[in-house]
Amino acid sequence: MADIKYYDVILKPAITEKSMNDMVEKKYTFYVHPEANKAQIKEAVEKMFEGTKVAAVNTVKVPSKSRRRGAVVGKTVERKKAIVKLTEESKDIEIFEGL
Repeated sequence: MADIKYYDVILKPAITEKSMNDMVEKKYTFYVHPEANKAQIKEAVEKMFEGTKVAAVNTVKVPSKSRRRGAVVGKTVERKKAIVKLTEESKDIEIFEGL
């Protein structure tokens, strides 16, 4: 496995209707590095966002889908998604404010 630093773990937030509804329960969804494990994801969230404490991390591998545009057939990228649940006394993550 590659040596992944904490700033390379989180790629971008997943902005979907379901992830926005889960923010009420302090659950945040991110696309993460495919080789990152739960401990690395927890460390990355706590270091990147001040005042956050992670209670649980759930990961999901999102498989690629077949796509077609005219005669050209291809596949989308396979991704890894992490759902991070914060503790009750933890601060909210600011990048999701105002969405």
